[in-house]
Amino acid sequence: MTFSPQLLCLANYLAGEFDNREQALAEPAWYVHLRLWQIPVPLFPEDSLTLFAEQANIVKLDQPYRQRIMRLRSGGELDAPLNVQYYMPKDPTALRGAGLNPSLLHTLKPEQLDLLPGCILNVTQQTLAANSYQFTATPPPETRCCFSYTGNTVQVSLGFEVTQKELHSYDKGIDPNTGGATWGAILGPYRYTKRKQY
Repeated sequence: MTFSPQLLCLANYLAGEFDNREQALAEPAWYVHLRLWQIPVPLFPEDSLTLFAEQANIVKLDQPYRQRIMRLRSGGELDAPLNVQYYMPKDPTALRGAGLNPSLLHTLKPEQLDLLPGCILNVTQQTLAANSYQFTATPPPETRCCFSYTGNTVQVSLGFEVTQKELHSYDKGIDPNTGGATWGAILGPYRYTKRKQY
């Protein structure tokens, strides 16, 4: 399939190895120093570009977590021409460490994933300069991203902004009873810098 230039650009900006070293050094009480991997995987090639993502504390790179799949597609909305649909591996431990060992992803199949229906983002694009863009991803109104993990129902608020060199993640856990944030980007986004392009 032929993909739009916007979709190809979004996938290129998101694919890579990132960390938030500068932010963690400046505000260590509020931001853990994290490494984030977002690796292209050949899933859903009929209409999508897809990434595997996981992250780890920089001092515990051998204990990565939050394994997830991001399916990037063209959307039908004029005001949100792209979208990102999230999936969760049925067995996250089977993919644990794929950021450092991408060969773990070679046999990944769609049937090994659970679709997370409410975990979708609409993506808009702003031109910053010639061939330079900022993509902003926000949830559609009235959607709730919830999934089951280790027997518990987890609610997450998702969102990001990405340019060629920087990724700002607004992901945070939500207490379903109070609506308050419990982890993640509570005081503002995690500000990642791309260290390696995939």
